[in-house]
Amino acid sequence: MDTNMVQGTVVDGFEPVREEFAAVAAEEGGDYAAQLVAYRHGERVVDLWTGPAVTADSLFGAYSASKGATHLVVASLVQDGVLDLERTVGHYWPQFAVEGKGDLMLRDLLAHRAGLVGADAGFTIEELADDRIVAERLGAQRPYWRPGTAFGYHALVMGALSGEVVRRATGRSVQELFTERVRDAYGVDFHLGLPQEQESRFLSALPMLATPERVAALAASASSPNSLSGIAFNRNHPQNPGVWELPNFQLVRALGTASFGGVASARGLARMYAVTIGSVDGAAPLLKPETLAMAGQIQSVGHDVVLGAQKAFTIGFHATSEYYPQLGQGSFGHSGAGGQQAFADPRHGIAYGYTRRRTPFPAAAGPENDRLIRALYGAAAAR
Repeated sequence: MDTNMVQGTVVDGFEPVREEFAAVAAEEGGDYAAQLVAYRHGERVVDLWTGPAVTADSLFGAYSASKGATHLVVASLVQDGVLDLERTVGHYWPQFAVEGKGDLMLRDLLAHRAGLVGADAGFTIEELADDRIVAERLGAQRPYWRPGTAFGYHALVMGALSGEVVRRATGRSVQELFTERVRDAYGVDFHLGLPQEQESRFLSALPMLATPERVAALAASASSPNSLSGIAFNRNHPQNPGVWELPNFQLVRALGTASFGGVASARGLARMYAVTIGSVDGAAPLLKPETLAMAGQIQSVGHDVVLGAQKAFTIGFHATSEYYPQLGQGSFGHSGAGGQQAFADPRHGIAYGYTRRRTPFPAAAGPENDRLIRALYGAAAAR
C-alpha cells in the first residue's frame, strides 16, 4: 500500500486511519482529491489530504454539511433563550401562519416535518441561492403534506426556512451569526459566505464519473420532476443545474446559502464540531451539555417521504449514530451531496470532517466514509 500519496499527520495510534485513507485513494484513482480530519477530546489526531491541487487549506463546497453550520447557530440561540422549540413558527414569522401552517412548531420545522420541500414552479439558481427569496415564497405556500404528520428531507430549502426564523427573532442573518459565534470566535475554517479574497483557495466541484452502469442505475432510480423528490431537488424547474454543480456558482458561495452554500476545509468541518462538544485550545465549548442532548435527540425517524428511505433527523441535523453504528447515541452532524461528512460524537469526544472534490457514486454521504470512520473508531478504542 502506497501511503506516500497521502500528506499530513496522525498522532501515535492513529496510523490505521492514514492507511485506510491511502487505500481509498489508491482505489479511487489518480484524480481523487480529499481531506480527512478528526479530533478526539479536543486534540486533532488526524490531519490528512491527498490529490491534485489539494493542500490542507483547500476549500471545497460543503453542500448540505452547510445545514450543520446553520443549525449550530439555531442550537446556540435555543441555548440563549432567544428561540423556543415549543413556539409556533408563526410566533416568530407571522406571514408563515397561512395555508394550514399556523400550528407548526419550530421543533417540527427543524425536523423536516413542515411539508415545504420546494415550490410548484421551482426556482431559478439566482432565486434558490437567496434564502430571503426562498423563505418568502415558501412562507406563503400551501405545504405538500399536513405539517407534523410526516417528514421528508427539505434538501435545498431547510436553511432558508430556519434562517428566516433566526432573522425574525434576532434581526440578523444566520450567516452573520455563524461568522460571529463560530467561525471567528473559534477559528473555524468554514464560510457561510465566502469572501472574495478567499476565492483562490476554492477547488471547484467535479461531477461523478459516468460509466454506462452508473448512468443506467441512476436512470432506473430517477423520479418524476413533479414528484416530491423532484420538487425537493428543484428538478421541476427547466433551468435547474445538477446538485453537484451548486458550489461552483460564485453567487452561491458569496451568499453562503444556508442549506448548501457553505465552503469549508476538512479542518474547518472537524473543528466546528470539536468546539461544539468540548474545549479546543482552551476555549469553552459552544454548546452546554443540555443543549448537546437536545441537538442529538431524534425527532423524526422512519420513512422519509422525499427520499423514500429510512432516515433519522434531530433538530436540523442528521442523527448520525443511526447511520454509523460505531458512534455513540446522541451523535449529530450533517453529510453533503458531494460525499462530505461531518459530525460530533459527544459520548466518545470525537469530531470528524471529510471533504472530497469529485462527486462519488452513490452520491450523498460517500461510501468511503464508513471505512474511514471504522478505522478512526478502531484506533480510538485501542488507545
